[in-house]
Amino acid sequence: MKRKFLFITLGVILSVIILVLGGIWYMSTQPLYMPGMVRSEKNLYAPLTPPEQLQNSETWLVEPGIELHHFAVGEGRNVLVIHGGPGLPFLEPMSGLAPLTGEFQFHYYDQRGCGESTRPIDRFESQNMYENMMTLDKTLGLGAQIADIERIRQILGDDKLILIGHSWGGFLASLYAAEFPEHVEALILISPANMLVMPQPDEESDLFTSVREKLPADQQAEFDEFMAEYMDFNALFQKSEDDLVAMNEQFGEYYIQVVDVPAQMPPQGRSGGWMVWAQYVSMGQQHDYRDAFKAVTAPVLVIHGTDDLQSEAASRGYQEAIPNAEFVVLENAGHFSFKEQPDEFAKIVADFLSAEK
Repeated sequence: MKRKFLFITLGVILSVIILVLGGIWYMSTQPLYMPGMVRSEKNLYAPLTPPEQLQNSETWLVEPGIELHHFAVGEGRNVLVIHGGPGLPFLEPMSGLAPLTGEFQFHYYDQRGCGESTRPIDRFESQNMYENMMTLDKTLGLGAQIADIERIRQILGDDKLILIGHSWGGFLASLYAAEFPEHVEALILISPANMLVMPQPDEESDLFTSVREKLPADQQAEFDEFMAEYMDFNALFQKSEDDLVAMNEQFGEYYIQVVDVPAQMPPQGRSGGWMVWAQYVSMGQQHDYRDAFKAVTAPVLVIHGTDDLQSEAASRGYQEAIPNAEFVVLENAGHFSFKEQPDEFAKIVADFLSAEK
């Protein structure tokens, strides 16, 4: 009888363990962020109204304890520039926007968790994966980044923003426009990241796959080994901020090696660590955000370089998902078209913004 009871007890314990582990795996695949959550202030640590700003500061205080480093160039109508990566801030203005600085003031900032902005997490002490995922999402995830854009709008004092988003920044800018369409005057997306749908319908559009295929054959095994460690979610919360920064910078070295014009890459600030993984945790491994973009009412310009490592089809996904979006292909330019073809880029942007006055 005792042995039978023992087997039953062990069976129940094993079932619970399987359910818990299965629940953690399921949570890791599902998006923690869905469009509309920021607007309703769900999963945020602070309200959307920013605190009183610090005097004579080079940072924006977006919530208690979170300061965003920023700089501005030009005079005139405010334009917010959202950098890519994720977690790779601009150290200098876009050269392709220089001719427009007499009419617009371009504001650049380091997103929370990267560059010189606040990095609120060093390492996790808890062994509770679910708890850590929720903390990471609320502190540095998609919702937190989108909320910061809304807070910056209020700090700048504009009812409507002109947004320019590059790469991952294009993804963030689009999500902001879907959450707050009434606060967007115009939206310019430069090679916006192929993240509207996961898993991506076309595996060849995946950035990591694209990088691997362009590496020399004798280096692909090394890259595979790196990616196995990079994507080891089970070991993620054993790492520190510096560990993750080093890994993101290592991937950056692979990327630079395969892009056609690495010399044209603009200088970028120190990579994010936990911030980068927070983006991945937020969107999970399965999502489809395309329906949310039907809410965007502002005119949208999508710019794609013919030599971009990202496919034209991936960039066109934004044009197809967003109403009032036009698509422009820039010849002899890659992922950084604003630096590779600055004169043509400036003309395209100027014409678009002039038409929307």
